[in-house]
Amino acid sequence: MTDHDLFQISHIIPDFEAQFDDYKASSNATRRTLRSQLDVPYGDAPRQRLDLFFPPGELSGAPVHMFIHGGYWRAQVKEDYAFVADGVVAAGGIAAIIDYTLMPGARMADLVREVREAAAWLALNADEFGGDGTKLSASGHSAGGHLVTWLGSRGPGETSAPETPVRAVISISGIFDLRPITSSYLQPELHLTSEEVAHWSPIEAVPSTATHYEIVVGHKETTPFHQQAQDYSFVLARHGAPHERITVPDEDHMSVVRKLGVAGSPVHQLLVDAIERSKG
Repeated sequence: MTDHDLFQISHIIPDFEAQFDDYKASSNATRRTLRSQLDVPYGDAPRQRLDLFFPPGELSGAPVHMFIHGGYWRAQVKEDYAFVADGVVAAGGIAAIIDYTLMPGARMADLVREVREAAAWLALNADEFGGDGTKLSASGHSAGGHLVTWLGSRGPGETSAPETPVRAVISISGIFDLRPITSSYLQPELHLTSEEVAHWSPIEAVPSTATHYEIVVGHKETTPFHQQAQDYSFVLARHGAPHERITVPDEDHMSVVRKLGVAGSPVHQLLVDAIERSKG
C-alpha cells in the first residue's frame, strides 16, 4: 500500500475529491432536470437496480444506452453517475445507469453475470418505456470499463457469447488484464483468485465481431491504463473485432468519464457515435 501504486487514483490526482464532489453535484442536477424512473429492479439481488432517464416528449423506439460505474469492483453507487444521462439524452437516447453487487461479497463471475442480466432486461423491457431493445449500446468506466466488455465477449470456458445484442461498447479507462491488480493495493480487499484472473481478463476473451469497441483512455492517466488499452486493442485486432483506440488529450482518470455527460466534448462524441451504431 503505497503512494507509488499506479492504480491508487485517489493518491495520484490532486483534485480527486473535488472531481468526485462534482460527480455528485452534477448527478443531483440531472435527477432534478430529467424525467426518470429510479431503482428499477433488473434481478433479484439487492443491488441489481438501475435508473432510467428519458429525453423529453413522447418516446417510441428510442435507442437505449447502459452505463456501468467503476470503483474497482468494490465501491461506488449508480446515484453518483447520473450525470452520464445528460450526454445520453442529448444524443437522443434513453439512459440506464446500473448498479451491481460488489466484491468481495460477490465474485467476479457474479458481477459479469449481473451486468449481462441488466443488458438482457433492457433488451426485453425497452418497449415498455419507449425504447427499442435492439438498439442497445453500453459504456463503462474503470472497473465498469472491464465489465462492459463482457456484454460482447465470450470468456475462456464459456461456450457462447452473450445473447443480448449490444452493438457498441465504450470502455473508458478499462482494466483488461487482471494480473497486475493482484499485486496492487486492491488485492487484500478483492482477494482475486488465479481462476478469476484467467477466466475474467478480457485479454483472454473472444470478442464479438458484431460489436464495435471504443477503447478510451485519458492522456493524463497512469502508465498501466495506457498499457492495458494498448494490449486489449491488440486482442481486438487479432480477432477481427471492429474497434478504435482513443487517447483523449488533457483528461485524467476522473475527468475523462465526466465528459460523457458534457455535450460537445470529444468523449461525448464517442457516445453519440455508439448510440448511432446501435441503430444498425
